[in-house]
Amino acid sequence: MINSSADLDDAGVATAAAWAGAEVVRAMYGRRLTRIDKGAGDFATAADVEAEKTILGVIRAARPDDAVLGEEGGRQGAAEAARQWLVDPLCGTLNYAVGNMAVAVNVALRDGAAAVADPFSGEIFFTDGESAWVRYDGADVRLAPTSATRLVDVNLDPPFPGAPGFRAVELLADPRFVESFRPRVVSTTLALAWVAAGKRAAYVTDGGDLSGSVHFAAGIALCRAAGCVVTGIDGAPVGAAGRGLVVAADRGTHQQLMSMILG
Repeated sequence: MINSSADLDDAGVATAAAWAGAEVVRAMYGRRLTRIDKGAGDFATAADVEAEKTILGVIRAARPDDAVLGEEGGRQGAAEAARQWLVDPLCGTLNYAVGNMAVAVNVALRDGAAAVADPFSGEIFFTDGESAWVRYDGADVRLAPTSATRLVDVNLDPPFPGAPGFRAVELLADPRFVESFRPRVVSTTLALAWVAAGKRAAYVTDGGDLSGSVHFAAGIALCRAAGCVVTGIDGAPVGAAGRGLVVAADRGTHQQLMSMILG
């Protein structure tokens, strides 16, 4: 895959890189892995590190002049590079470390193509920046968001920069939320791909500007290309002054959630 990747377009590179990382994550699952402490209760495993190395190998072979921002390795490549790839080799490390398969591998070209791979379902969600697709068992199907499930994933992980104005746990306790939706907490941005694919009605997380985050950039790109409604928790566009995310399959679902968040 790496030897032929120079012939791929950006979506092909993102897809190849994410899937290469997913193969590493799947192969190392279930092993007793070394943990690398990052402080504040956060950590990486040997699988995170090995998957990122593999992903970078694909990107470097295909786009040697591009820079990379990796969750584990930080910034690499020429500082003056016009293009930058954002890589989260294992989103959901705590899940993975305790034997939970709810994880994702995220690869995104800043303001361009992106891919999110599910190492265990065999699905890879990808976009060229204009349309969004899922590849499974060799077939590509266009993503079609829908709020039919009424399932809403809410990220409860710290920090909580929106407090006291916004607390995700309070959203779950809102009677209006219970009347319309059913909460889910998977603790991985795979949930963003699920919104784009119609497996979730929406996703909500606190935070600052997440548009350039290695954790969120690929999922945001997918959702935008699929036609989801994507804003911050304040209803403003996601960007430099952004605050978290509210991503919904349709405008009606988004408006319902915003009415609860903003009161």
